[in-house]
Amino acid sequence: MSETEEIPSFLQKPRRVVRKFLARPQHEGNGAIVRRSIGRYELKYFDPFLVLDEFSVTTPAGFPDHPHRGFETVTYMLEGAIKHEDFEGHVGILKTGDLQWMTAGRGIVHSEMPLGSGISKGLQLWINLSSNNKMIEPKYQEMKREEIITASTTDINVRVIAGEAMGVLSPVYNRTPTMYLDFTLKPSAHLHQPINPTWNSFAYILQGEGIFGTEKSDPVGPHNLLLLGHGDGIEVWNKSIRPLRFVLLGGEPLGEPVAQFGPFVMNNDEEIDQTINDFNLCINGFEKAKHWRSTELMGS
Repeated sequence: MSETEEIPSFLQKPRRVVRKFLARPQHEGNGAIVRRSIGRYELKYFDPFLVLDEFSVTTPAGFPDHPHRGFETVTYMLEGAIKHEDFEGHVGILKTGDLQWMTAGRGIVHSEMPLGSGISKGLQLWINLSSNNKMIEPKYQEMKREEIITASTTDINVRVIAGEAMGVLSPVYNRTPTMYLDFTLKPSAHLHQPINPTWNSFAYILQGEGIFGTEKSDPVGPHNLLLLGHGDGIEVWNKSIRPLRFVLLGGEPLGEPVAQFGPFVMNNDEEIDQTINDFNLCINGFEKAKHWRSTELMGS
């Protein structure tokens, strides 16, 4: 963990909030509740981001065996624990503060189920892959809570999941260049965070209320997604009496056509048809799906 006394103000063109969405609860998976802010009818795609869900799930609900192809899923636990397993034999448990960056590539079938009797909460982000990367071999990058790099001043703390903040750089490798930062601002804190001017970016509020973009803007509370306009960074103020926690994300747009059918994301309808055929016949990356079932389903 690194600590500095101040963050210099060096933004030449701070970004402003151009759209705001309140993520309302909806059912997903098997009895799980998600607040979906990207991937809903008002915002189908925000290049390169396909989905952002804030999920809340309690046993026996969850996300049982299901496939993916053509993108990456990033699961960041906020509370509780989730057990993950896939048809390659990869098994792991994500606890509060843990991260899993899964590249589905040419194909994964996996399950994500809560552990324990309490509520498990977290964020799941889907990041699109370029046409050159859609059929690469699946891969995982996983980090425990204590392995995620943090930096702080006297009134600001950041967990650097991907990209860079306050002079520290995450070791996570991005096939689609991405910034993913988890900020907590104490009351009266004022943040200046650079963002690559060519990237799309947004903020999602987890706790408290904050002022984003311009100091005269209205405060925004939990479960709101803020799309940011053009510029070289963002300014955020916490003028409330409680801490403000939000995630700030940015990504390099791919500028490619998107064809999506549920958990399959390709570049055109022909590739989607091929993917459905591959999955149904258990070929071209889905061979192990033919005989695999998660322990959750095997025990049911």
